[in-house]
Amino acid sequence: MPRILPALLFAALLLTAWEIYCATADVSPLVLPPPSGVLRALVVQRHQILHHAGSTILVAALGFSLSVFFACTASVALHFAPWLRRGAMPLLVASQTVPLVALAPLMILWFGFGLLPKVLLVILVTFFPILVSLLSGYARAPGAFVDLLSSMGAGRWQVYRRVTMPSARPAFFAGLRISATYAIVATIFAEYAGARAGIGIFILTAKNNFRADLVLAGVVVSAVLTLALLGALQIIDRTTARRFREASDAAR
Repeated sequence: MPRILPALLFAALLLTAWEIYCATADVSPLVLPPPSGVLRALVVQRHQILHHAGSTILVAALGFSLSVFFACTASVALHFAPWLRRGAMPLLVASQTVPLVALAPLMILWFGFGLLPKVLLVILVTFFPILVSLLSGYARAPGAFVDLLSSMGAGRWQVYRRVTMPSARPAFFAGLRISATYAIVATIFAEYAGARAGIGIFILTAKNNFRADLVLAGVVVSAVLTLALLGALQIIDRTTARRFREASDAAR
């Protein structure tokens, strides 16, 4: 609580100033609705918002989970095959230069309006930060421990399991947090390009109807979903840290 209290106070001051400005200034609610109007829209449209949020959560969770799996698998392959890393990394870096606004329509054009194109877009956006964080974590493995195990006859896989992988854990969770902030955004971009349900469709419909309060309500929901995903990762990090250390000590 002491750590989040300053953020809560700052947010409360910002919302209060926003409410006062909308009440005293000659600003149309169609242009800038007050926070109370956004809250009212969230309450009135809660059933519709929950329906669209469920679709967004499904796509983001599935795409993010697959991205973690593929990134972990690829990191092991690139770690044990330096020649593969030298050939693949430039292509992976180049893939990050393609903007989302260009990728999303292409995915819809190639794979239709179903679940697959949106999941693929989330994977493409979140895969690279996790992979880079893992490879960076592998490089931080203590050289003395690696040399010690190697001198005792340990193979490359044993060195990886006992030293390299535990050393990459902090970097791995840092990469997860970075990718988590992109997962919801990538999902909403994909829904903008073409979908039957989702927060992106909700925001797009509200924008076409000139409902700024509903647009901001969708933005609030997307922010809450991102914070919830980050909070879940924080809980997983904390609950698994002690068990991971105990397992590493036992393995040694």
